[in-house]
Amino acid sequence: MLYWLSDLSDGGDVFNLFRYITFRAGAAFFTALIFGFMFGRPLINALRRKYAQGQPIREDGPAHHIATKAGTPTMGGLLILAALTLSTILWARLDNPYVWIVLGTTVAFGLVGFADDWAKVSRQTSKGVSGRLRLLIGFAIAAVAAVAAVYIHPPGLSAQLAVPVFKDVLFNMGWMFIPFAMFVIVGSANAVNLTDGLDGLAIMPVMIAAATLGVIAYAVGRVDFTEYLDVHYVPGTGELLVFVAGLIGGGLGFLWYNAPPAAVFMGDTGSLALGGALGAIAVSTKHEIVLAIVGGLFVAEAVSVIVQVGYFKATGKRVFLMAPIHHHFEKKGWAEPQVVIRFWIISLILALIGLATLKLR
Repeated sequence: MLYWLSDLSDGGDVFNLFRYITFRAGAAFFTALIFGFMFGRPLINALRRKYAQGQPIREDGPAHHIATKAGTPTMGGLLILAALTLSTILWARLDNPYVWIVLGTTVAFGLVGFADDWAKVSRQTSKGVSGRLRLLIGFAIAAVAAVAAVYIHPPGLSAQLAVPVFKDVLFNMGWMFIPFAMFVIVGSANAVNLTDGLDGLAIMPVMIAAATLGVIAYAVGRVDFTEYLDVHYVPGTGELLVFVAGLIGGGLGFLWYNAPPAAVFMGDTGSLALGGALGAIAVSTKHEIVLAIVGGLFVAEAVSVIVQVGYFKATGKRVFLMAPIHHHFEKKGWAEPQVVIRFWIISLILALIGLATLKLR
């Protein structure tokens, strides 16, 4: 919205700053961060008044969770969603279709998560909206985003799958790209949702992955960078850096209250929304495969659940002490902060590997 102030510029005044994505991204970051600090505590107090018993804790989870986490309010993802939505609308170019694809996907998944969180706290049960219904709605949201991306992408890239490292390799998936993109977005949303099980565990890897994808979006949206790096040019995606900056600012504002011991959980409201955002950015920038590297922690969490459930149904035995895999390490005796910080380190390493694919050509 504030981008249009650049129309007042004669090229040599303060209004000219609004033309620059990097300036507006910095402004979006601080807008979201300040919003998080200002409204975090009032939101937590309101959630505690409304739902005094907090989020129901899984009875089959680690025993100490029942004692240490009971009564903690959920739906803290509302803080992140509000912060990044406000900062994006204020500072991004609203005539950019990629901004609306990613923001729309994020908010839509956030609404699905909110319905699930509300069902849990209002009924005081760990089971909310049916998993099948959530998946159905999620795929519908992802279908809209995928079709829009195919329509907006330049002709040489539309419905193509770009392979990292190999600069000239593109696979023409045709109409199959749409279900593939849907799987990327829904898979990302649910993988982040599965990771959100310990205080601060999901939000930092999400911010690390988002920052990485933001750098990629900015790079592939500039023709001079793409020529230097030998990556595919996707005009317009650079504006997604503003959205990512808002996400990181809102995420840090939330982490202030979610750091152990958490004053609030993000809930499905936040985890589904943020996971959907990562998937939508990857599809928009043609870096779907790189997302699997950058978000490798989320992939591992999701795979651990799939393996555990499949193996148990087949043999009646378990591969892990408990799934998702972060609970396995808790069962092995790792303290919660150890699990969280070590997973953060893994996320950072994976992000650097993902960034390296930009130059390894």
